[in-house]
Amino acid sequence: MEKISISEVSKHIGQDVQLQSWVFNFRSSGKIFFLQLRDGTGRIQAVISKNEVSAEAWAACEKLTMESSVVVTGVVNEDKRSPYGYEMQVKDIEVLQVALEYPISKKEHGIDFLLDHRHLWLRSERQVAIMKVRNEIIWLMREFFRNEGFTLTDSPILTPTACEGTTTLFSTQYFEETAYLSQSGQLYLEAMAMSLGKVYDFGPTFRAEKSKTRRHMMEFWMLDAEAAFMQHEENLKVQEKLVSYVVSNILKSMKNELALLERDTKYLEKVKAPFPRMRYSDVVKKLQELGSDIKAGEDLGADDETMLMKQFDTPVFVTHYPTKIKAFYMQPDPEDPNVVLCDDMLAPEGYGEIIGGSERIWDLKLLEQRIIEHKLSQKDFEWYVDLRRYGSVPHAGFGIGLERTVAWICGLDHVRETIPFPRLLNRLKP
Repeated sequence: MEKISISEVSKHIGQDVQLQSWVFNFRSSGKIFFLQLRDGTGRIQAVISKNEVSAEAWAACEKLTMESSVVVTGVVNEDKRSPYGYEMQVKDIEVLQVALEYPISKKEHGIDFLLDHRHLWLRSERQVAIMKVRNEIIWLMREFFRNEGFTLTDSPILTPTACEGTTTLFSTQYFEETAYLSQSGQLYLEAMAMSLGKVYDFGPTFRAEKSKTRRHMMEFWMLDAEAAFMQHEENLKVQEKLVSYVVSNILKSMKNELALLERDTKYLEKVKAPFPRMRYSDVVKKLQELGSDIKAGEDLGADDETMLMKQFDTPVFVTHYPTKIKAFYMQPDPEDPNVVLCDDMLAPEGYGEIIGGSERIWDLKLLEQRIIEHKLSQKDFEWYVDLRRYGSVPHAGFGIGLERTVAWICGLDHVRETIPFPRLLNRLKP
């Protein structure tokens, strides 16, 4: 008997096959059991008629509970009335385990209850759809960079210094030293770009931000990209090309999942490069007109980004932020040293920043000056400064947050559903 997955049933119409699965729902009419089965690849209804199976098999069915694990044997038939398109007529069933009473029912549960039971909540059809979209986005990003000639490299998670800011670091003891969980692989990618030209990394990053907004988690995945000889304008083009590539392909490959999530795709269909651009100074004026109390020289808050992006139905670049509020390594605008050649890509529908990038300082003396101005340890950054001593070139890059991108594409209210086990301000379990 051939064992197949539910996703393969269309290739076995009229054949006897075996499915290894879980019972996510069932009902009985007395002489017929209708089992709703799932195996991670798909869902199908299995029909068991009392007069067509053994007494032992029927008795096994009568003991089933939600999420019991079973092996069913039978014939696959096409059924256009079924939401799955196929149905199995069962000839035999083996119960692997009768599950205890399942704590998650069809009734409404609060978010804290669901997060406490995240290990089980992940089995729901909605969560499965989100995880599949996440998986597809990851592979599309990797595919994009491979096609663009970027080399995948790996940046360390344990680091001796901060990349983005010293106030949001998780520290840990590293033998006799203090180490920090990485906020970004960017600095290490700059070194790799001087070796391989165009590089990217993809992994977990950590921010000890005491934030409860719908966009923040303490642990999230980020893809960083860096390229030697790339400057501000080309950096923007790579970013919008990446996002356009991912969204256009998701619309093709994840139609069923987006439909299940009730995602209105009309906005996603408008995501095509080039994207609108606004300088920071113009954004501040616009926000003030919209009622924000932001002042020139202040960074955009989550509320500001939401307010601004409710005015757009495509991603927008916000560029040329004040030098004083951006990281030490960002290249000043040669036409105005008070601003830097940087960008944030904000997603539409109020989702806010999904990408942050910039051209990097490549002049040795200017970088040394910035390190002093930002009161950073010259000793800790000596290796980074070395990159400007030995064949320095213009270079630029960016980081895209996976979970925020998933939330936007899926149309989710909060990033906590975009990762299997979210780490939030007051949540470290399960």
